[in-house]
Amino acid sequence: MFESRHHALLPLRAYVLRVARNLFIGAIIIALCLVLGMYGYHHFEGMHWVDAFVNAAMILSGMGPVSPLQTEGGKIFAGSYALFSGIIFLMVIVIILTPIFHRFLHKFLIKNRSQ
Repeated sequence: MFESRHHALLPLRAYVLRVARNLFIGAIIIALCLVLGMYGYHHFEGMHWVDAFVNAAMILSGMGPVSPLQTEGGKIFAGSYALFSGIIFLMVIVIILTPIFHRFLHKFLIKNRSQ
C-alpha cells in the first residue's frame, strides 16, 4: 500500500489522493458509528431520531450525552457506546494521519540516505 524506503517519494498529486482516500474512509467509519449510536438511543431510550442523533454525535465526539437517560438499558448502551466511541476516535485519527506520518518518515529516510 505504501512505498518502501527504496522507492522515490510519491508525487504530490498521488499523495493528496491518498490523504483524501483516508479522509473518506475515516468519514465513512464515523458515519457508520453515528448511525449505530442513533439506532441504540432510539431503541433503548425511545428517543426521536433527531434527539438520538444529537446524543450519538456528542458521545462520538467525546462531549457526553445531552439528554438525561431514563432506562437501565439506555444507560448501559450509553456507557458501552462511549467506550466504543473512544476507540473509534483513536482509530480514525490513525487512519487519517498515517499517510501524513508515512510521507514525513519517507522524506526523512530519503534525506538521510543521500548524506
